[in-house]
Amino acid sequence: MKQLGEHEEEEMNRILSRDDEILPSSGFAASVMQAVRREAAAPPPIPFPWKRALPGVVVAGLVLARILVVGISDISRLISASASPQPSTSSPSILPFLLPRTMESPVGWIVLGLLIAFLSTKLSMRFGSGEV
Repeated sequence: MKQLGEHEEEEMNRILSRDDEILPSSGFAASVMQAVRREAAAPPPIPFPWKRALPGVVVAGLVLARILVVGISDISRLISASASPQPSTSSPSILPFLLPRTMESPVGWIVLGLLIAFLSTKLSMRFGSGEV
């Protein structure tokens, strides 16, 4: 760190010890008050459309609950099947409970993924354009 010389230190002390009154520039108070009035006159923010979002939230919650219930029951069946030597007749996968038999192939999953991507894009474009 560089040491200040005696002359530089005196100059620094003189600058810092001044008690000059700080005045705002002309028009500063007026521009601040104008901004405050503009904010006060602005309309309130648009509320979140809970009535439209609620069905989706409810369906997502039900699907999640279904997946959890089926997953927990499958785990308990696997644990009980591993404890007993008898072969289990039920499938340990949650897939048969959620999707039809045709969705077990990779082609079905690809078609499902493309369909979800297409529908979500169309839905977001519709909401974005305001054509609800």
